[in-house]
Amino acid sequence: MKNVDLIAQTLEEAGVQWIFGVPSGPVLPLINALEKTSISYVLTASETSAGFMATAVGSLTGTPGVCLSTLGPGATNMATGVGCAWLDGAPVIAITCNVPTPWLDRRIQMRIDHHALFAPITKATLPLRANNVAATLAEALSIACAETPGPVHLDLPEDVGEAEVDEAASAPSAAVMETKADSKTATVVDAVSAALAGSKKPLLMTGLGFTRTVVADALRSFVERQNIPFISTMHAKGWLPESHPNWTGVLGRARRTNVQRFINEADLIIAVGYDPIEINYEEWVGDIPIVHVATEEADVGAGVQMLFNESCDMDAAIRGIAELPSATNDWSMEAWATHRAEFDVALRPDTKMLSAHRVLDALRERLPADGVLAYDVGAHTHQIASQWRTDLPRTCISTNGWSSMGYGIPGAIAAKLVHPEKPVVGVIGDGCFQMTVGELNVARRLNLHLPIIVLNDGWLGLIKLKQEGKGFGLGGSYLGDPPTSPPDYFGVPCRAVTDEASLQDALAWGMNLDGPSVIEVFIDPNSYAATVYD
Repeated sequence: MKNVDLIAQTLEEAGVQWIFGVPSGPVLPLINALEKTSISYVLTASETSAGFMATAVGSLTGTPGVCLSTLGPGATNMATGVGCAWLDGAPVIAITCNVPTPWLDRRIQMRIDHHALFAPITKATLPLRANNVAATLAEALSIACAETPGPVHLDLPEDVGEAEVDEAASAPSAAVMETKADSKTATVVDAVSAALAGSKKPLLMTGLGFTRTVVADALRSFVERQNIPFISTMHAKGWLPESHPNWTGVLGRARRTNVQRFINEADLIIAVGYDPIEINYEEWVGDIPIVHVATEEADVGAGVQMLFNESCDMDAAIRGIAELPSATNDWSMEAWATHRAEFDVALRPDTKMLSAHRVLDALRERLPADGVLAYDVGAHTHQIASQWRTDLPRTCISTNGWSSMGYGIPGAIAAKLVHPEKPVVGVIGDGCFQMTVGELNVARRLNLHLPIIVLNDGWLGLIKLKQEGKGFGLGGSYLGDPPTSPPDYFGVPCRAVTDEASLQDALAWGMNLDGPSVIEVFIDPNSYAATVYD
């Protein structure tokens, strides 16, 4: 058995179902080895998308997603997708195939220092060598899944992959990452208890770290027992139900002023799983004191009032605070209801043409509660985060920590692979579409039932809004007058939408089509102005 066979078998035993990438000569032995396992090799249009798909798989399943590239440009392309896993906290194994070992330090065609490339955007970058393959794989899988999850890079020289397994070193390693001691649970519970006792208007905030909890119901019980409102970040949507009467918005997205006015009424923030990579505390918290309940200490500036800011066992802390006796406060549920109603109206301004908010409302009516929405980065991101309501975790996915354009189509493809039984829809902007349109060929080749909705306004909408807000000219953000939609993209059928009637027809068509589709909606280029940067 060769080392590539050992790698393939080990990944299979770890629960890996797909490996995403673009092949080259050094990659072929590993791809060949995968054919002897249940793992599917998914050929992507670019290595960047392979990284995004691996990130989405890791986020949705908790099992490391895997992406694979050749050396040099393949590695640099893949790095953007791996960075997404780094800042969005997803377990990923990123494998680069390299030149033979004797050439590793030479300045030759395509060769760069892969370890230097991936070191800033991974939890670890590890060399695979002939006598350490099994142990290094075990270590990589352990590191990737340990709290806080993230990507691990493995570099595989061509001769190492093709070498016979060193029997003396073939046994899997017992390497396991140390878990954080639960020594702070009582301390953080006491901090929450004391803070509640002195608070008149406490507010719960949930963030990225909360998406890895196993006790979401306990936090819901805490909210209901204390009768306090809650707000989430974009990543934490659905982990507490957004139909709940105590839900009061999403932080820092469309109609942020409505949400911020509500936050400003609070005199205490209990932040559970909050990760400042989504939004720095300094950008919104002001002088409101915070109890930070998370597996990692928050990176904050000196002016932020932290009542507690130490790493702890988040789930144990949640269980503890859920048992605290109820405390009185001065919140009014009637005021919450008024806030939500005003928020919903503000998110839906009148527009002459179709707008993102009309498209989203029409889609929300058709997509079942357990259906998955994957979306990209741009003005539409802000609209979706605030407007789209979900009561279930992992049903509304995007990138926030990394915030790279191009995530939407790869993320939707990965979500459909993970959930073939559920409806999955991708929503992206026209700028994002240009970046990853080639991945439609992947969806067609895999015959995925996957509608992709393109919100086409002819601009890089978010950039246009920023330019207008600063009084700048609009250079570099105009994509051109939206063209007429073609009948297909890479063989994926497409329908153009210009009004409410054609929108409803196209949604019905795409949701029922046996295969992928593109629904290109031509929207008002000014429709985001009243909501995104209000």
